[in-house]
Amino acid sequence: MAKKKIYVAGPLCEEPGRAFLEKIDKMCKELGFDTFLPHRDCGLFKDLKDVDKIAKKDVEELDKCDILIGVLDGIYVGAGTAWEMGYFAAKGKPVIGVKTDRSVKKSISEISVIIAGSVKIVESLEELEKELGKIGK
Repeated sequence: MAKKKIYVAGPLCEEPGRAFLEKIDKMCKELGFDTFLPHRDCGLFKDLKDVDKIAKKDVEELDKCDILIGVLDGIYVGAGTAWEMGYFAAKGKPVIGVKTDRSVKKSISEISVIIAGSVKIVESLEELEKELGKIGK
């Protein structure tokens, strides 16, 4: 039986955001999952010529993955992360949001009611690990 594959979505523009995604990626691998990490497996946007290649590869990988983890930290959810989460949820696949910088209750306006009401949101990496344990590899 093939391992379940996790798409790890979140902020890519700054190094701290990518480092946090890599931490989640490492945890997922240690739990026995395969992963897709956009900046590692597809590359970063550098020029408009990259748009088609990146968008095509990201959607292909979304279709191949079984679970999506979306990082919701910060003062707003990134447009790419929100799109990926919505696309994945529309396919009926499990989406887990990770909000570690403030409680969901205190940051609902930044997250959006539709995201908070339609996906499981955890508030720590420990909670994420437990949630992934429930899903199984």
